[in-house]
Amino acid sequence: MIKIKSVTVIGAGTMGRQISLQIARHGFSVVLFDADSAALTDAGLAQERIVADWVAAGLEAENASSAILGNLRYETELSFAIRAADLVIEVVPERLELKRRVFRQIDGLAHEGAIIASNSSSIRVSALEDATERPQQVANLHFYLPVWDNPMVEIGGGSSTRDDVLDALSAFARAIGLLPLRVRGESTGFILNRVWRAIKKEVMKVADSGVATVEDIDRAWMIKFGSKQPPPFAQMDRIGLDVIYDIEMRYAEESGDPDDLPRPILTEKLERGELGLKTGRGFYNYPNPAYLADDFLMSDQAE
Repeated sequence: MIKIKSVTVIGAGTMGRQISLQIARHGFSVVLFDADSAALTDAGLAQERIVADWVAAGLEAENASSAILGNLRYETELSFAIRAADLVIEVVPERLELKRRVFRQIDGLAHEGAIIASNSSSIRVSALEDATERPQQVANLHFYLPVWDNPMVEIGGGSSTRDDVLDALSAFARAIGLLPLRVRGESTGFILNRVWRAIKKEVMKVADSGVATVEDIDRAWMIKFGSKQPPPFAQMDRIGLDVIYDIEMRYAEESGDPDDLPRPILTEKLERGELGLKTGRGFYNYPNPAYLADDFLMSDQAE
């Protein structure tokens, strides 16, 4: 049986820092790699704040911080980051050629038995596996933000991924407090994102065509399904509109259907540099977005 003891996460953005922290929280040694030292510094500070919040909320013991943070190491040199890893998780932007380039680099540096996994939210494993000499050890390991509030991970293979690799990833998911959801057949978007993709595509079409405002679509969603989770446009802001764009382009490139291309309501935001929460402006303005206001659901005024 494959044993995963040490892990490296490639990419220190929001998802990478959350994945690595979830792993460290459950006692595994984890290296967070990014070529940008400033990104690693930001990631480390963010992780410290998150752990402090857990302690303050009683979710972790007072003395837990040093143990959790002590499981983390930060590296800007790829060879040092992955040479001892049993599992390398790629968390870079949703662009196929970029991911393939990263996979080639990982493959040339990781030890022979290492598993290479992508956190891709849409790209099929078979589009990545032949960038390596170990396609049988390539898989998808897709997490959801915030990782600790969405305790699940989708696990899928490609054309030749070994069963014991998928079994090892399932066991690893459970060991870090997440439910493994097995993707039984190759699928662009895997499981939940196939459903989510249909939702986000349609709400953007409804808003883009002038049928309803962004705010009224989100109000309808919140009233019908509850307001504990952000509604569709707010959710896209949290993910990042640049990330949403890359994913939509992936679907369009695969289908060849012009109707799958990103809608103007999205592309115009990108042209203005409005990427959502991370830039302070997207479909909503931050840090105080309208959808969180007490009177949002009963207001008929656009933001």
